Amino acid sequence: MIPDLILLGRVLTMNPDQPFAGAVAIAGAKISAVGDAATLLALAGPQTEICDYGTATILPGFVESHLHLVLGGAQLSHLDLGGVTDSVTARAAFRAYAVAHPDAPLLMANGGTYALDGQPITRAMLDSFIADRPIALMSTDLHTVWTNTIALHMAGLLHGADMPAGHAVVVGADGTATGELREFEAFAGVIALGDEGRLNLGISTGRDPAPWPTQAEQAIDRAKVKLGLTHCARHGITSMVNMDGNRYTLDLLAGVRAEGALTARIKVPFHFKPDMDLSDLATASAFHADFNDDWISTGFVKFFMDGVIDSRTAYQLHAYPGQPGYRSAPLFNADRFAQIATEVDKRGLQIAVHAIGDGAVRLTLDGIAAARAANGPRDSRHRIEHIELIDPADLPRLAALGVTASVQPVHAPGVMDFAVQPTLDIIGADRWNDAYLARTLAENGAHIAFASDWPVTDVNVLRGIKAALTRPTYAGGTPQSLGLHATLHAYTAGGAWAAHMDHLTGTLRPGLAADIVVLSGNIETTAPAHIDQMHIARTICGGQTTWLAD
Repeated sequence: MIPDLILLGRVLTMNPDQPFAGAVAIAGAKISAVGDAATLLALAGPQTEICDYGTATILPGFVESHLHLVLGGAQLSHLDLGGVTDSVTARAAFRAYAVAHPDAPLLMANGGTYALDGQPITRAMLDSFIADRPIALMSTDLHTVWTNTIALHMAGLLHGADMPAGHAVVVGADGTATGELREFEAFAGVIALGDEGRLNLGISTGRDPAPWPTQAEQAIDRAKVKLGLTHCARHGITSMVNMDGNRYTLDLLAGVRAEGALTARIKVPFHFKPDMDLSDLATASAFHADFNDDWISTGFVKFFMDGVIDSRTAYQLHAYPGQPGYRSAPLFNADRFAQIATEVDKRGLQIAVHAIGDGAVRLTLDGIAAARAANGPRDSRHRIEHIELIDPADLPRLAALGVTASVQPVHAPGVMDFAVQPTLDIIGADRWNDAYLARTLAENGAHIAFASDWPVTDVNVLRGIKAALTRPTYAGGTPQSLGLHATLHAYTAGGAWAAHMDHLTGTLRPGLAADIVVLSGNIETTAPAHIDQMHIARTICGGQTTWLAD
């Protein structure tokens, strides 16, 4: 077959049988040949486009193994306060944003730290920013929102509210809300003030909007999805695993595809929440039956087992430093999760669990072990998301159970956007050697997939690669870099395998989808500290569409 396109450059295939090449040929939507430049150029016809990138790097398209596409697309239009730690700067930014958006029903900001001026954020502090319009500040980890008084009043939360376990409207000694809202169902009412409640349901409740959104509302939401897709395409992402979802999410994506604007392969979960019953898993199976092609697929069930370290909602095996007896608590107890996991596995679906504390990781592994014991081994590729703290005794269990470690290099304290403190102090110095691991996980045989968790951090994979290569070694700890090629594997073939997409993408070999990213330079000769200064020269997904980064 005569190629439509031939790419020349330094090709890193992620195929162990042919790690390097000088050219890739594409015919239709698939790779037709990988080899040396002279051999592939001989295949060219008069209509073949030939692109010579010299010594620049050609890779499989990046697989973003853990992100929140719809939330990220929505947040692109919010105020960005990433890195701001003082109230003067935050106040000025909010007021300028308010002037620029006079009709916005909610002034929403992202990237909030857990303190301003070294003090906890309160509604009184935010009232001093703006008192007559509702404002909200989302934490960098997406698990806490702080609001002013009028926002609390409009959301019906000023005097507190009953919430599911693990979610809380923090109330002060005077009986009124402090302004801190922990976890998704606690701040869902505030998000809804900004007409983004529909998009938040996939992560907050796992249920669908009721009543079903109008055509006009769906168009608004599809536009935000398309913004997110365009943003990801500019960073070389051709496949992604969305880590929240419901049927509405799937329908939005189907609508985007019908418009010819779907620019990546997307996998969406059924999000199982603690208030659901085993019977709800029939919906997960229905998702899988209805959406199961090369572009939109499901086939997995997502759980939250705990919260995050900085708000001390991560479930620990040992008490938090300075808080005797307090370990937080899991969102599912051991027996119930084992029962649910067994049913998910029995249905042939994949399990993906947000587990950050070492207690949550162990409980998740116990549940997956119970499912395996009940149903027998299979190619399940169950996965744990984040694993920011793990007990050494549990390290070999990942490989033994075939569990993927879905890790976000940019989350480690001291790397990129996250300060070393207070996170490491919250963990405790005696546990630093067990925190934010990568190399140790791999050395114990775990399958590794890297991702960003956008919009917690940007989907800029080059920044993620830099983070993976430059992660500091904590006192008493061991180096955790995997090395360049292992890191690239975790962002490509490793992510594809973890998502059951390896039959389709993740490596450059004949017969697979033409999902390719071209970097501006030779990543192998670029110093790790400067990798994030490179840019994406070209992204190809399915061999049909190209986006330029600049």
